Amino acid sequence: MVADRSNTQRAVGREPDEEQRERDMRVVPRTLERDAELVVVKAALDAVSGRSTAGAVIPSARRGGLLAFTGPAGAGKTTLLEEARRRAAERDCTGLVAKGGEQEQSLAFHVVRQLLQPLLASYSESERREVLGDWYGIVGPCVGLSPAAERAVPDPQGVRDGLDWVVTHVAVRRGPLVLVVDDAHWADAESLAWLTSFAARVEDLPVLVVVAYRPEELPDEAGAFSDMVERNRVRPLDLAPLTPAAVADLMRETLGAGIDDDFCREAWLVTGGNPFETVELAAKVRDRHLTPSKENACALRDLAAETKGGGLVDRLEQLGSIAVRLAWAVAVLGSEATFSLAASLAALGPAEAADAADVLRAERILTYSIKPEFVHPLIATAVYRAIPPAMRVALHGKAAWDLVEAGESPAVAARHLLETQPEGDPWVAEQLREAAQEYVRRGAPDAARRCLGRALREPPPATLRAAVLHELGSPALLHDPAVTVNHLRAALQEPVLPSALRQSIVIRLGRALSHCDRLAEAADVAMEEVRIATDSQVRLRMLMEHFMLSAFTSEDREAPVLSRRLSQLTQRLSGDSQTERYLYGLRAWDAMVRGEPVATALEFAERALGSGGMSWTDEQWGFEVPSLVALTFLYCDRPDRAEELYAGAIAEYEQQGWRGVHLSLGYSLLGYIRFWKGQLTDAEDFVRAGLQLGDRLGPAGTHAQWYAMASLIEILMARGETAAAQKLAVERRFGKPFPSAVTLPDAETVHGELLLARGMDKEAAEELTAVGSRLDLRGMRNPAWCPWLPHLALATRTTDAGRALDLAREALRRAERFGTATAVGKTLCALARLTDGPEGIALLQRAVSTLELAPSSYELAAALVELGAALRRAGLLSQAAEPLHRGVDLAGQCGAGGVAARARDELVAAGLRPRRLEVVRHEPLSGAPLV
Repeated sequence: MVADRSNTQRAVGREPDEEQRERDMRVVPRTLERDAELVVVKAALDAVSGRSTAGAVIPSARRGGLLAFTGPAGAGKTTLLEEARRRAAERDCTGLVAKGGEQEQSLAFHVVRQLLQPLLASYSESERREVLGDWYGIVGPCVGLSPAAERAVPDPQGVRDGLDWVVTHVAVRRGPLVLVVDDAHWADAESLAWLTSFAARVEDLPVLVVVAYRPEELPDEAGAFSDMVERNRVRPLDLAPLTPAAVADLMRETLGAGIDDDFCREAWLVTGGNPFETVELAAKVRDRHLTPSKENACALRDLAAETKGGGLVDRLEQLGSIAVRLAWAVAVLGSEATFSLAASLAALGPAEAADAADVLRAERILTYSIKPEFVHPLIATAVYRAIPPAMRVALHGKAAWDLVEAGESPAVAARHLLETQPEGDPWVAEQLREAAQEYVRRGAPDAARRCLGRALREPPPATLRAAVLHELGSPALLHDPAVTVNHLRAALQEPVLPSALRQSIVIRLGRALSHCDRLAEAADVAMEEVRIATDSQVRLRMLMEHFMLSAFTSEDREAPVLSRRLSQLTQRLSGDSQTERYLYGLRAWDAMVRGEPVATALEFAERALGSGGMSWTDEQWGFEVPSLVALTFLYCDRPDRAEELYAGAIAEYEQQGWRGVHLSLGYSLLGYIRFWKGQLTDAEDFVRAGLQLGDRLGPAGTHAQWYAMASLIEILMARGETAAAQKLAVERRFGKPFPSAVTLPDAETVHGELLLARGMDKEAAEELTAVGSRLDLRGMRNPAWCPWLPHLALATRTTDAGRALDLAREALRRAERFGTATAVGKTLCALARLTDGPEGIALLQRAVSTLELAPSSYELAAALVELGAALRRAGLLSQAAEPLHRGVDLAGQCGAGGVAARARDELVAAGLRPRRLEVVRHEPLSGAPLV
């Protein structure tokens, strides 16, 4: 027990003045035997700053980089990082510092906040808004500088991109940045994910990232971080233990030059050359007034044991219960510790806490800093693990309560509540739920899932349980769709559900099932709700969900029946509500894919948009119907309108921080629209950007990647790069099994087209026949959106010419019923390729005349070259010249190298000279992909 402050001083043998002097003279570990590491640090700092410590300007461009230092606890990583910070300051670099904490790993963006909050908080509000720019509402909540607004929540990739932008902007604006992260093995998952992605590309920025970690303590989910560091240009530098000579130097520096050699040798043996343990051992020898002689060397082992593990715990217990309680409180609170909070948690009065702190400082357990913190993480870990389990749980529970009472956010309290045992406490469940909502708004869905999962185990009161299950099914938290489905089905079983909550649960359940590729089941869920709903508006909304989910499955045998019901329903609607306008959008898409007259599809598409358009980021309504409306305009030969809508979608996604699957699809489909217009070079750029964004989402096979791959393969074939298309298909495993959900363009049709382009007619015919059976069963007969029929005709021409002609004529009949110039012109070309003589030429002339009215310059170029070739084969060389010259020019402007090459070959065969090509590259849309 510590009676009073004077007793404390006497107990440790110090007078106040002496104690103060020793505070100021604490041994600071030097960077002994770290010359090689310091050379690397100097080179990296010189490169990023463009200057040396002497101020000399280095005649080379500034280059960033990554330095990683590894080693066991106490190996001197922190000291090396502090030296790197000091040298960075000498070069006028801005240093941003953070440290992972063993107790804070569940606190999302904890390390990111440490890095950025002090810097951004030093700015005025106007300066912050200038620095954060459009990312203010996304990054601000993440780093704790502003509350999250009531808006669509950002996705994790959006937050990471925002952090990238802010750090890059600061580096360009303020000069070179040095980001120092200590104990990265204890970094929270969200911060580590950002650090991994950002550090992989810092060589192009004036940013140096310096990290230290213990490899053996990296969590399982840190595989990406470990791989990134290992692949870095400068491999991780593992800090070796100190040699006996270095240990002797440290001992003599602390204890005097006359220290005995055998004493130093024993010090090296008991510490294993660990720098931290060596410094602490020297300090203990000095504090205990132990003579550093050979006779006293045997005492070193016991002194060394007091620095860690059981020896430290025993020493702590000898200091009395008050000191133990304060140490426990500091260990539990971690980085949130203040003396007042620690005193409250330890149930100590201010005087008792002050006395206990003095004892712990004197024993080199706590530092002399303003906030209570341990001298080394080794000590913090040993103290925390020494707390009896039941007491540790109780302390975490009280810490959560104290933090909430002190005005901290629920997220801060939640990390303590996660360590407690379920007791059916409504307050705990509510705090965890509020913490989850906070994390969702910050773009940290994994942290939100942890909080909601723990709230569910509490368990929450019956009135709250359905809400918790519903929030676990939030689109922002969709991580494991199968688990989400189970949560939402359980929510529907709750005995009392308000109508609005039940409706939202059903909507989320349908979408979770669709993510499991169980679209038919998802549609059935919505239809079941239609049957039991008593409110007409609820019934109408559930019908809309049912029709929407059905629109995305290509294997629904009841699709024709649904189409008739949708047609009948929309005839009775006025379009006054959002539900009715979304039904108009579904009717427009259905009319288009079924091949009804184009005017019908366009009429309903315009009705769907109404006067105010549609939101792409409203989580309750989704982005699917707006996408279908935009694509309806595309297939109805209105690509400019489709492009306008998708450009707006991309702007909305980026504004809200949706930079995952939504933005990937946006870029891919915008590229597909450019392809439809004949701008093949730009189309490829946008689709590749979409595929790159899709690749950031995780393993291959996501719907976003299927959309991008199908579009890219079709574009490459149009450009005459069939070999590149085939290589992509092999590398990406683009083939069976295909998704059961509809992809745009249809993936199996594109694969069949690729087989056809490679001369594999039999295989192509088999695949395209399967496509036809699948789509015809659903009544999806429009060759404008899925041209399987003309491709199948071309695939069967060598084996069954009669059937090929029948197929091509059926394709033309369907295209003419729909009535767009593109659909009619393309099917006329296919029919002409199967028709010899003057009749074939006449069909091609008609195709060219039709495609003159179409928006696609590529399709017109291909038709012109086809016509020129047919005229050349017929011996009409003078007539062939004009379409061939026009075709080669248009193909060059489109970026269709294959068509241009064929046109030149035909011109040569006709004895004509190709004109000089004028290749025009279309300017990309404002906001072109930067990924």
